Amino acid sequence: MSALKNLKVLDFSTLLPGPFATMMLADLGANVLRIESPTRPDMSRQLPPFLGEVSSKHAALNRNKRAITLDLKNQYAVELVEALVTEYDILVEQFRPGVMDRLGLGYERLKEINPRLIYCAITGYGQTGPYRHRAGHDNNYLSVSGINGYSGREGERPPLMGTQVADIACGSLHGVVGVLAAVNHRHMTGEGQFVDISMTDAAFSLNVMHGTDYLAAGLEPAPGKEMLNGGGFYDYYETRDGRYMSVGSLEPQFFERLCITLGGKELLSQGSKQDPARQKAFKSTLEDIFRTKTLEEWRSIFDDKDACVEPVLRFSEACNHEQIKDREMLASVPLPDGFSVKQIAHPIKMSRSEPEYRHAGVKLGEHNVDILDEMAINSSLRESLLSTRGMG
Repeated sequence: MSALKNLKVLDFSTLLPGPFATMMLADLGANVLRIESPTRPDMSRQLPPFLGEVSSKHAALNRNKRAITLDLKNQYAVELVEALVTEYDILVEQFRPGVMDRLGLGYERLKEINPRLIYCAITGYGQTGPYRHRAGHDNNYLSVSGINGYSGREGERPPLMGTQVADIACGSLHGVVGVLAAVNHRHMTGEGQFVDISMTDAAFSLNVMHGTDYLAAGLEPAPGKEMLNGGGFYDYYETRDGRYMSVGSLEPQFFERLCITLGGKELLSQGSKQDPARQKAFKSTLEDIFRTKTLEEWRSIFDDKDACVEPVLRFSEACNHEQIKDREMLASVPLPDGFSVKQIAHPIKMSRSEPEYRHAGVKLGEHNVDILDEMAINSSLRESLLSTRGMG
């Protein structure tokens, strides 16, 4: 049985944070209905490559969701949302604070219609504070939160992450946690509530390791100075063919296996000294050693060593890695035309509930008529929506 089959979600979000969050819920069985503008479509719909008429990114982020178009500046569209809120018990939106209120669809208004409504707003800086109306992107949130201040190499610019850490880890995943916590609260009390997700707040919470040291002892973390950001041997090492191996052999047993594999007891003795100068020399020695062989040669050498040494894979290589394949992290998802597309699978494994892959993201307004057919609303509202630009 799908774990979230009893939940119905209205999704007003666009781009990445909200859509990834509602995709997670939809994969676990929630009935998610996307509300999109008929004239200003989600930018993810316009990003190539395309699967027929649908962007591959949109097809993944919005799988398992139905979609309708509504012009929220049209009163008939607002009335339809009010009708939907009587049946859908969760709402996720990603507008700047105050936008939904101006449209007549803010939390205070909608909870009058459905007191059990869980209303989740995902924004860059949250609903309060001097930055609440400020525009931002992933790298801005990581910067304001302090994370970028000690990321990267000493003397170099902060690194650009390969994926959107603040958007996904901080916006999407914290949004899912907040929604499901509110669902449990509602289960105990019968009350809905407003869930305020700030991507900057959530990013700030990710400072739990070095931030704790600063707050307790005034130790300011710096790029390339900490054990896990380049200050020690925990790092990436270039191979002879210009690839990289990741070395994370921190615990004594793993460290010993690393040293014995690379150079024997002499290397073990060199690396066991903890003063910065000795550590810098040890790291330089590792760099010289790793440059003597190719990535594949090092993979073969460390394959049975259990030393926390792994290759830095390209994404195409990760797709074919035995661990990724065994965990079934690629799924075949149906397309509307009868074909299917390979997508990244849902990562949560449960013994009683499996994720579902009902269909990929659909065309703009795909389910307009279906939703109107399902809703028990008066015929005049239906006629008004279809005869005006309320649905585009």
